[in-house]
Amino acid sequence: MPRTLHSILRPGQLLAMGALLTMAILGRPALAGLPETIDRIKPSLVVIGTFQKTRSPAFKGLGTGFAVGDGTLVATNAHVAPTMTDPEETEVLTVLIRNANGTIQSRRARKVAADPEHDLALLKLNGPPLVPLQLGDRSADGIREGQAVAFSGFPILDVLGVFPTTSRGIISAIAPIAIPGADARELGEKQIRRLTRGSFDIYQLDATAYPGSSGSPLYEADSGMIIGIINMVLVKGTKENALSAPSGMTYAIPIRYLQDLLLTVR
Repeated sequence: MPRTLHSILRPGQLLAMGALLTMAILGRPALAGLPETIDRIKPSLVVIGTFQKTRSPAFKGLGTGFAVGDGTLVATNAHVAPTMTDPEETEVLTVLIRNANGTIQSRRARKVAADPEHDLALLKLNGPPLVPLQLGDRSADGIREGQAVAFSGFPILDVLGVFPTTSRGIISAIAPIAIPGADARELGEKQIRRLTRGSFDIYQLDATAYPGSSGSPLYEADSGMIIGIINMVLVKGTKENALSAPSGMTYAIPIRYLQDLLLTVR
């Protein structure tokens, strides 16, 4: 007598298979463990910095980026990718890529788009494309406080080297980047400027990011879907400028602003 799928699989297994099929139909990555997710993320990560032959060391790391779009575009924070104005190109924008065999390759890059308001930038890589990461739904309807997330990047490059590091945690809050104080005298200059231009929601995380993590992709721990970009400057300067000692909190800019910036690049 032929055995049906229901007779072979337990109810929990059937539910898991249904979830995988749903994810596939919706164009989302299949659910996996965090180790498998990290394996998918790492080939798309790059170190962003500048190269100057006469400098020691010649390469100066500034932050992290990740491949998007057609794979020749790299997303990062605007403050990580300076605009190079040297006409003789003695100092050039450069990315480092860790190959699967452990070797490090260096490539020239140029900034092709920027959104200073949300501290985002897109770089164009010389050479063949990398594997682009999949960006999440711009509506952010599925992003919730308490959701398990992770981010990978190159913190403290001078000490840890070109080895991607991953931190995991949860989204501890979704809140405006600037909140009016009860007393106007409590507002700092950056908060006043932000409130004047218009506030927007950011993700607050309970995981700690270190210098060099700016520009790292924030992703769902199970699917690897990119939902934000780690920011260590814009948000901290707005939300924590009144603190005498930094809180150690980590923030991320929602991915919808990067999706808007991608639409400006042809």
